[in-house]
Amino acid sequence: MNVEVNTGIILYGTPRSRALRVSWLLEELGAEWEFRFLNFAKGDNRSEAFLSLNPSGKMPVISDGDFVMTESAAILQYLAEKYGKGKFLPEPGSKQAGLHHRWVSFVICELEQPLWSMGKHRFALPEEQRLDAMLPVAKFEFDKAANIAELWVPETGYVCGDELTIADILLTQTLLWATVFEQTIPPKLAAYRDRVKQRPAMTSALEKSEKIAKAAQEE
Repeated sequence: MNVEVNTGIILYGTPRSRALRVSWLLEELGAEWEFRFLNFAKGDNRSEAFLSLNPSGKMPVISDGDFVMTESAAILQYLAEKYGKGKFLPEPGSKQAGLHHRWVSFVICELEQPLWSMGKHRFALPEEQRLDAMLPVAKFEFDKAANIAELWVPETGYVCGDELTIADILLTQTLLWATVFEQTIPPKLAAYRDRVKQRPAMTSALEKSEKIAKAAQEE
C-alpha cells in the first residue's frame, strides 16, 4: 500500500467506517481529495508505512500536504476550520457552539463507545480477548445513550439549527453504524438519521470511496 504524503488531501480508511465521517465532510466542502483504501485482511493497517502515520494502526487518517491528522472528530474540526469558510461550525462562544460541543462529546464518549465495544468483542480483538458477556452490557449502554439523544434531537433540521454541522455528521454516521449492528433506534432519532443521510455529499462520498475500495480489492 502506498502511503506517501503529498500536497493534496489524502484520506486513509475503509468506506463505511469512521472514515465516512471525513469523506462526507470533504464532499460537503467541495475539496479535492484522494481515498486510499486500507485492506485490513491484508494487514495494511499494520504495515510500517501506515504505522508511521498512525502508530495505533487505526483509521481514519488524513494527510493534508505534509500535515498528518488522526482521530475522526479532530479531523472534522480541523477541516471545517481550515476549509469551511464559516460553515459546519457554530460561531465560537455562542450558545449554539456550546450545544455543538456537547453533541460532539456525547457522540464520541457515550453513543459511539458501546458500538465499538460490540465491534471489539465480535471481531476486532484477538479471539482469546473477546467476551460474549460484554455484548449485552454494550447494548444496555447504547440504549441508555440513544434514549438521551432521543430527548435532545430536534423534530426538524439539524442538531444546532438550520445548518449542517460536524456534530450532525458524527451523529448520523454513528447511527448508521448502530443500524448495521441491528440496534434499536428510537423513532425521532431514526427519523433524524434518515433525514440527514439523504444529503448528496454523503452519497457521493460513499460512491467514490467504495469504487476505489472495490478496484483495490480486485487487483
